[in-house]
Amino acid sequence: MSEPADMPTAHRYRRLDAFLERLRGDIYPEAPSEGHSMITREMFKRLSEAHPLSPGAAVLDVGCGQGVGLEVFKAAGLDPLGITLGPDAEACRARGFEILEMDLSFLDFEDGRFDLVWCRHALEHSVFPFFTLSEMHRVLKPGGVLYVEVPAPDTSCRHQTNPNHYSVLGKSMWMELIRRTGFPEITAVDINFATGAGPDTYWAFLTKKPA
Repeated sequence: MSEPADMPTAHRYRRLDAFLERLRGDIYPEAPSEGHSMITREMFKRLSEAHPLSPGAAVLDVGCGQGVGLEVFKAAGLDPLGITLGPDAEACRARGFEILEMDLSFLDFEDGRFDLVWCRHALEHSVFPFFTLSEMHRVLKPGGVLYVEVPAPDTSCRHQTNPNHYSVLGKSMWMELIRRTGFPEITAVDINFATGAGPDTYWAFLTKKPA
């Protein structure tokens, strides 16, 4: 049976809240690994060469895990803020990082606050990535930089089967969503490497919000 056309919007929001609350049980801690740390350092180096950031630039690390990216940004003289949920929040606080517990799709920041939004292996956890990307676009300053990295589907690691992965999309679809969000020029990088399960691939997307 379909919903009545005059159903209050607030009722629909309550159903969405309840759905997202159920998904909290899928959250798991993301312990740092040398592989992820190495990729983070390498891709931030590429980003910095393509789009140099001024000292003290405001960085939002969306889905910051236990602080791998935050450590790199601080070492580079930037001003990073991380958002995460679950046990990783306490791990970041214990390391002295500034973090907030916040859902990646509902960024409680004013428009145009950040010079860089970094989202590495978090967007696949969104149940509505187009909206999530729109929020990242909103909180970026004009001319600000967006970095997104996601796992590819159907590799030997079968990322699409992870219970906490809801959006493991194809490369062209990711690029189309980023473009539709308001980022007209996108640089895509394939990150290929070997794992114990076999070959794996991540896709990185680097772009700027038009000034």
